[in-house]
Amino acid sequence: MSCSASQWTPQRPILFGSLLAFCFIFLFISYKADITYPDFGRVERAQSHDSIPSNSTELLNKTHSVVLVWMWPFGFKFELNCDVFNCTRCHLTDDKELYHKAHGVVFHHRDIHGSLENMPKGPRPVFQKWVWSNMESPTNSGKITGLNELFNLTCNYRRDSSIPVPYGYLYPVTSAEESFKLPAKDSYVMIVMGPPRHVYETLIISACKFYLSFENSFHRDYITEKFFNPLTWGSVPVVMGPPRHMYEGHAPAESFIHVDDFPSPKELAERLLYLDQNHTEYMRFFNWRSTFKVNPSLFGREIACKTCIYLQNHKEYQAFNDLNTWYWG
Repeated sequence: MSCSASQWTPQRPILFGSLLAFCFIFLFISYKADITYPDFGRVERAQSHDSIPSNSTELLNKTHSVVLVWMWPFGFKFELNCDVFNCTRCHLTDDKELYHKAHGVVFHHRDIHGSLENMPKGPRPVFQKWVWSNMESPTNSGKITGLNELFNLTCNYRRDSSIPVPYGYLYPVTSAEESFKLPAKDSYVMIVMGPPRHVYETLIISACKFYLSFENSFHRDYITEKFFNPLTWGSVPVVMGPPRHMYEGHAPAESFIHVDDFPSPKELAERLLYLDQNHTEYMRFFNWRSTFKVNPSLFGREIACKTCIYLQNHKEYQAFNDLNTWYWG
């Protein structure tokens, strides 16, 4: 049962509502708790586990790289070390006094002022690379005049980024890890608007057979936690976003259901109903769990650490000359 994506794309907003209505009326009763998300607050200052050598010669040698986090993503801070990435030769810092010693400077697009007043004012050292980072879609990221030819590297979810950082990825299961056990299912399907941040909501998702993983905008490689969370928690994602082959770049083809595989919401709903009544067919969506697990992105910390690792392996001069065309088209 397949069809081209063109049958869905022109009317996606309408079909989105139609699918939800059809599912709610004919297929299930979905429970959605009224959850109050915790206030994470802002850390006064992130602490680095690595001291920054004061000797500039040591900083600039081949065994150490310094990455300056110029602005914290949306104001939220993270640990300034790369231990989790097995990289001991990275020095992360938010100390702008070290600007002239940093090999890389990471800028978060959504925190750059339109006037560029919060960008560095001094000359850029010849060895230094500026890194543009952004995990939001083009629809939710406004263009800023003056950025087009300002950066050396890009770091975001796109696979053709200089430093790709997806919202999650699969890694092989080791023999020492506990085998995956499918959570008990007492609900049919659900959708959550926004990322789940409460353990209770996580439990609700894991108890549902299907999760409507509909992205808020449709762009190349824009596949968010709406996809990776249900994979992690044992629900089957029903995805609406970029084409199927882009999802298959992150997870097995048989681990999810894409709306583009069906001529209309009616056929999709019928397929979900069939799978609900056929346990063997439904369980095939979890065969991959015997060999892989899902690892969610660490976002800001991962961007900084992967930037550091990249800089250690790419000493040559690089420039990214047309950010606007590449990202916004």
